Amino acid sequence: MATTTEPQVTTRHITCVLCEAMCGLEVQVRGPEIVSIRGHREDPLSRGHICPKGVALQDLHTDPDRLRRPVRRVGDEWVEIGWDEAIDLAADLLHGVQERHGRDAVATYLGNPNVHSLGALTHGISVPRTLRSKHVFSATSVDQLPHHVVAWAMYGHQFLLPVPDIDRSRLVVLVGTNPMASNGSLWTVPDFPNRVREMHGRGGRLVVIDPRRTETAAVADQHLFIRPGTDATVLLALVHVVLAEGLARPAEWVDGIESLRMLVADFTPELAHEVSGVAAQSIRELARDIAAGGAAVHGRMGVSTQEFGVLCQWAIQCLMAITGNLDQPGGTMFTTPAVDIVGRGLMGRGHRGRTTSAVRGLPEFGGELPVSVLGEEMEGESPAVRALLTIAGNPVSSTPAGGRLSERIASLEAVVAIDPYVNETTRHAQVILPPTGPLERDHYDLIFHTLAVRNTARFSPALFERPEDARHDWEIARDLTLALLRRRGQRPSLQQLLRLRASPRLSVDLLLRSARSGLSVRRLTRTPGGVDLGPLQPCLPGRLRTPDHRLSLMPEVLTQGLALLRSRLPALRRAATSGDLLLIGRRHQRDNNSWMHNSARLTRGRPRHQLLMHPDDLASRGIEDGSLVTVTSEVLSLQVDVRASDEVMRGVVSLPHGYGHRRPGVRLARAVELPGVSMNDLTDPARVEGVSGNAVLNGIPVVVTPSVAV
Repeated sequence: MATTTEPQVTTRHITCVLCEAMCGLEVQVRGPEIVSIRGHREDPLSRGHICPKGVALQDLHTDPDRLRRPVRRVGDEWVEIGWDEAIDLAADLLHGVQERHGRDAVATYLGNPNVHSLGALTHGISVPRTLRSKHVFSATSVDQLPHHVVAWAMYGHQFLLPVPDIDRSRLVVLVGTNPMASNGSLWTVPDFPNRVREMHGRGGRLVVIDPRRTETAAVADQHLFIRPGTDATVLLALVHVVLAEGLARPAEWVDGIESLRMLVADFTPELAHEVSGVAAQSIRELARDIAAGGAAVHGRMGVSTQEFGVLCQWAIQCLMAITGNLDQPGGTMFTTPAVDIVGRGLMGRGHRGRTTSAVRGLPEFGGELPVSVLGEEMEGESPAVRALLTIAGNPVSSTPAGGRLSERIASLEAVVAIDPYVNETTRHAQVILPPTGPLERDHYDLIFHTLAVRNTARFSPALFERPEDARHDWEIARDLTLALLRRRGQRPSLQQLLRLRASPRLSVDLLLRSARSGLSVRRLTRTPGGVDLGPLQPCLPGRLRTPDHRLSLMPEVLTQGLALLRSRLPALRRAATSGDLLLIGRRHQRDNNSWMHNSARLTRGRPRHQLLMHPDDLASRGIEDGSLVTVTSEVLSLQVDVRASDEVMRGVVSLPHGYGHRRPGVRLARAVELPGVSMNDLTDPARVEGVSGNAVLNGIPVVVTPSVAV
C-alpha cells in the first residue's frame, strides 16, 4: 500500500510589507501552509522585532474576503470574469470617459499600499501617466504632504527626508508621532521599544509632545501635553530661544540665520504657552537641551495634519540646522541606500503649482492635487471628474468627509479598481482587478530603505508561487497601460515596452548591479536578513539637490505661512480658554490604517473604537463613561461609544479613523460586525493646510452630547 510523505517544514526569510518598519521575518512553511511567523533575530535592521500585524500576514494570505479573480458588478451582484475581459472592460470605461469629456475627466487615487509593493512602484505609475490626467491624488496629501513640500523647498528634493539617528542619540524629541504603535512613520525604526531602552542605557532621554499620552509618551522621560493645532508656536519658540540665547552653531553651508532670527523674534515661549498650554520654562529648557548636541527632533502626523503643518515641519528643520544637529551622528541624518532613489533620479525632485484644481484652484505638488478636493471635483452640473480609478486605495474610509465622497463616487460614469477587496470605495466599481497577495510576490523596499535608521539592503523572494489564474499588480498595470494605448491607436515606444515587460525583480537587480555596491538580487537572496551597510553617515552639503548646494532656512513658499499663523493668533488665544472640544485621531498597533479589520487575530480583545474623553469633560457635560454620545463637527454628526480616559488632555477628544465598515455592499465579513465610526467622516474637506493643501485631520472643533441609541 502506497504511503504519502508529508511535506517537510522549511524556513524562509521575508520582509513584512504592512508598515514602514519593513521588519525581517522568519517563516516556517510546510507545503502551502504557514507553520509559524516570528521576527528574524539576525536581521541587521529589525533585529528580531515583530508586531501583531506581521503575524497576521498569514490571515491576509488565506482571507476568504480577498478577491482572487477579476469581478464585474451586475446590479448588486459581483460576477467573476476572465482577465482579458476584465482588462478590456477597464480600458473601455476609462477611455470612453476621456473620449467624451477630455483626459482630465478621469481621476486616479493611489493608496498607501502602493509604496509597500515593489511591482506597484516599478510599474503602477504607468497607468496614470498613460491617462495623462491632472487629477491624480494619493494618500500623501492625507497625512504627509508638508514633509515633502519642506524637503523640496529646503533640500532640493521631496524625498530628502532626514530621520532621527536614534541609535546614537542623546536626546530624541517626538512631536505628534507614536512609533510605539506605528514602528515609525516617515522614519523606518523597527524595534523602537528596544532602541529606546538602549538610548536610556546610554543616559539618553525621550521627550514627547502630544495632546494624548500615547504608547510612546508612556515610555518617555517627559511628556508635554499640547493643545491640538498649536504645535507651530512651540516649535517656533524653540527656534527663538536657540537664537535669542546665542546657542546657534549652524554648519558653514546654512544660510539665512539672521533673517530667521528676525522672523521668529515675536514667537516667545510665553506666547507659545498662552496658545498651546506648554509651560514657557519647559520650552526654554528643551531648547537648551537640543542645542547641547546629539539631539533629534521628529514630527509626524499630528503636526502635518493641521492648519500649520508646513510651518511645523519647516521649524523642525530650522531647529536641527541652527543647533548643528542636522547631518550629525545622534541628530537627524540622511540615508545612503543601496538603491538611491534620490541620487539616481528615480523619483522626481518635486514641483508646485504647475496645475490647479478646477473648483478651489489649489496647487498640485509633485504631479498630485490635494485629496481634499477630490469630492468637489465630482460635483456640479458639469463636473471636472466623471470617472475614478483607485489603485490599492480606499478614499471613502481614509480621506475627509468620506460619506459625502461615497455619494459623489456613486454618481460617476465609471469606476475601476485595482484592489483585492470589495470595500467602502471599490463597492462602487464596475470592475475590480485584484492583484496577488504580499506573500505571493517578490519585494525590495525602494522607499523605506531611504528612511531607515540604518543603511541595509534586503530582497525578499515570494514565499508562495502565485496561482495560475492570478496576476501581480505590475502585470495588471502593464496590461491596462497597453490596452489604453491600443484604444488611442498608439504604440508604445521600444523603451516603454521594455520597461513594462521587465519584471520588478529584474529592475531591482539592474539597479543594484549598477550602484557600485557589489550587490545583486542573487547575493541578497543568499543572505537571510539582507546586508548591513552600516550606520548613517554625514553627507551634506554634497547630497543637497539645491542649485547652489547650500541650505537656505528662508524659502518663500515656507515662510509665507507665518502670515497666516499671525492672523490666526487671536482666535487661537480665545480657543485656549473657551472650553470647547478639539478632535484628534489616534493609531493602534493592531490597526493597519483602514484595512485588515476583518482579521480576528487583530480585532480580538478590548474594543478600541471608542471616543476617548477626559473624565472632567464628561462630568461637565453630564455624560456617563461607556455611554453612547453624539459627536458633531462642521460637516456631520455621528454616534459612538465614549470612554473616560486621562490619556487625553482636557478639551481634547480622540477617535481612530478607518472604522465604520457597516456600509451597504462592503464584503468584509468580520469588519462589518465591528462597532465604531471613522474619524475622517467628521472632517471638512474645505479645511486644508495653508501652504500644501494637506487635509486637516487634527484640531477639529466638535460638540459632544449624550445621545440615545437608534
